[in-house]
Amino acid sequence: MEEFVVSGLAKILFAGQIGAAIAVFGGILTTLGQGNIAAKAIESIARQPEARGSITSTMIITLAMAETNGIYGLVIAFLLLFVNPLGNSFISILQSVGII
Repeated sequence: MEEFVVSGLAKILFAGQIGAAIAVFGGILTTLGQGNIAAKAIESIARQPEARGSITSTMIITLAMAETNGIYGLVIAFLLLFVNPLGNSFISILQSVGII
C-alpha cells in the first residue's frame, strides 16, 4: 500500500485555508452579536422611549465597533487565501536547498 506524502507547501496552504475558515467564522459570530445589540437596543427604547436618542447613538457606536471584528476577519481570510506570506518563503527555502 502506497503512502500519500503531502508536501510542505501543501501543508502551509491547507493551514492557511483552515485559518481563513476560522476568520470567516468570526465574521459570522460578529453578525449574530450585532443582531443581539440591535435587539437589546430596541427593547431598551421600548422600555424608555424618552432615552431614544441616547440609546440609538450608543447602539450605532457599538455596532461600528463590532463590525470592525468582522472586517478584520475578512481581511485576514483574504490574506491567508491569496497573499499567504509563508508560501513564498517556503518556496524560496526549497529553491535555495535545491529541492525544486
